[in-house]
Amino acid sequence: MRIIVIGAGLAGLTTAWYLQRDGHEVTVFESAPGPGLATSFANGAMLHPSICSPWNTPGIFWQVLRWLGREDAPMLLRARALPGLPGWGAAFLRNSAPDRFVANSRKNLRLATLSLAEMAAIRAAAPLAYCYQGRGLLSVFRNERVRAARLAEIDPLAAAGLPLRVLDRDALLALEPSLTPIGGELVGGIHYTADEGGDAHLFCVGLARQLAARGAQLRYGTPVQRLVRRGVLLDGVQAAGENHRADAYVLAAASQSTALAAGIGLKLPVRPVKGYSITMPRSVAPTAAPLIGIEDSELHAVAVPVGDDRVRVAGTAELAGHDLAINPARIDNLVGLLTRLFPEFAGALRPGDISAWTGLRPMCADGVPLLGVTGIGNLYLNTGHGHLGWTLAAGSARLVADSMVGRQPPLAAGDYALARFG
Repeated sequence: MRIIVIGAGLAGLTTAWYLQRDGHEVTVFESAPGPGLATSFANGAMLHPSICSPWNTPGIFWQVLRWLGREDAPMLLRARALPGLPGWGAAFLRNSAPDRFVANSRKNLRLATLSLAEMAAIRAAAPLAYCYQGRGLLSVFRNERVRAARLAEIDPLAAAGLPLRVLDRDALLALEPSLTPIGGELVGGIHYTADEGGDAHLFCVGLARQLAARGAQLRYGTPVQRLVRRGVLLDGVQAAGENHRADAYVLAAASQSTALAAGIGLKLPVRPVKGYSITMPRSVAPTAAPLIGIEDSELHAVAVPVGDDRVRVAGTAELAGHDLAINPARIDNLVGLLTRLFPEFAGALRPGDISAWTGLRPMCADGVPLLGVTGIGNLYLNTGHGHLGWTLAAGSARLVADSMVGRQPPLAAGDYALARFG
């Protein structure tokens, strides 16, 4: 088949990889001048089945109300986002019910487990240099109450197969010595041994090169303005003043997918959620920087090594529409989080050492991505991953490719299909 993929981020490129592997002729359209330059560019740099629960945790409504107006809030609601949220917000809150939250977390864990296996297969098939590291992720805790709450929260995931080790303070500091300066504040941690890390942008660049070398067309700087529908099928995509036709189409344009789908009468429960990161050179204080990704549930942030030369802090969620302006207060918040975790490393930084970034995560209302078939016969989805885009990328692409060729998928496709929203 001739297949058009819209989007050259993690979702689009991994889907193109599987489709090309199946022998299809693939063309990728991307509005940016290169691969992985938008949502995938400077994300949290971790593939983390350990943090695969949706953001709409039970009680989220009251938490968001308490956080209104606080620039240090883990999730901040801006007034400009309100016009696009009524229907999506109602579904978001419905899915914060405890039973739905656990069920959706399990769906994400199954997909994340598949994704890690598929990532290993991609690495075996293609020489990709993207700063891969497989040392896991550490959650650190400052009091027993918070640790007990986290263990209770992840108990259903542990029962479903999430591998982890519970560590006391001594074992935690032995595994990650860079935490020693704050060791007196910590009571212990959890080591999620299956988690892995890497530079998502470098992965996209490498995968795009592999696709091009194998004959795929990658049309950078070519945004798709609209989809063209004829009855129950898609009849092309409008880009660069032309209608480009194919046998099948994959919409993997992150939060832009919603507007493109709306143009052909397809309502996607996906909205942009703004995230921030800061990236610093490790060389300023190499022994004071983490060797393993660190997640602090009280600070709502992760600090992770990116290759051998960088450290990245990522966190917070902001409902602000499609605004991509960098808010200095949110960056200052991340610097403060870094200081609380790694004071010696943060103290060695100069202002010019910090590279700030923001991106829009495409968040589905129930915290589970939208994958596969739609009500339009030759249009397929790969979007809505929220904070799990890197974690779920390869597994999502595998499910979408399987659905397109009629192959039995390794997971229940209905758990991730648009039809679950009726």
